[in-house]
Amino acid sequence: MTKDSKAKIRKVLNAIRPALALHAGDVELVDFEKKSGVVTLRLKGGCMACPFSPMTGKEIEKILKREAAEVKKVKIIN
Repeated sequence: MTKDSKAKIRKVLNAIRPALALHAGDVELVDFEKKSGVVTLRLKGGCMACPFSPMTGKEIEKILKREAAEVKKVKIIN
């Protein structure tokens, strides 16, 4: 993960965190594959078992793609 990409992704995730915290959740950056543009995230806390977590993942993906052009896809793992 390049420093610039990592910093940009973390900045976006930090902006998202307060909304997730309202539901006792959080998100963790696991990896970023620069070549493929795939960001791997882990949802934590209340987000892990939430039935809306797939929607949360898609919304995070949309925001990351908009804010960080190098992001092409977001993969959520447990």
